[in-house]
Amino acid sequence: MTPVQSDVQAPPAAPATAVAKDAHWAAKLAKLRARQLPEYTLVICDDLHAKQHLDESLRELARCRRADAENGRDYSEATLAAEQAVEEAQEFFDNVSTELTFKALPRPILDGLIKRFPPTEAQAEDGDAWNPETFPAALIAAAHIERDDHGATVEGMSEADAQDLLDSWPVAESNALFAAAWQAQQIVRMSTVELGKG
Repeated sequence: MTPVQSDVQAPPAAPATAVAKDAHWAAKLAKLRARQLPEYTLVICDDLHAKQHLDESLRELARCRRADAENGRDYSEATLAAEQAVEEAQEFFDNVSTELTFKALPRPILDGLIKRFPPTEAQAEDGDAWNPETFPAALIAAAHIERDDHGATVEGMSEADAQDLLDSWPVAESNALFAAAWQAQQIVRMSTVELGKG
């Protein structure tokens, strides 16, 4: 049987400039896909003295730097001492504090989480986009990222853990916990540039 000849011709070889543009876009796309998700850290410190001492040390350092600037000095002994005091206060504060870090979730995961916890009819009438009784713990658990001392990601907070904290903490701190997980979803690391005409 004689093969039927096709009128379709093979596409011409792409010009070198087009190939170069493809390589350029491929490199840019690889960079975009390799971006790390943004993170937001909530610092919890029950030692009010440690927080107050750090704040006072930072204010004193700022005062010393202003005095140096007003007197035309690069550095003074007082500024060096204030810097050392800040380092020590910061180290003490860090040692008595607990950090909870939350990461942004990819959009389909966050959308799915919201759909998993829809508002009741009454809540929807009040303007809620999700169930405020169940969604916060789910978001906190999904967004929480825990790392060991070597920086490796390890198992973190469960929904049950999150709900327990939300239920046992004072309302302001419960709200701050949820707000930290939600804030991680709102971080924007982009800007725009307006180009003029002509």
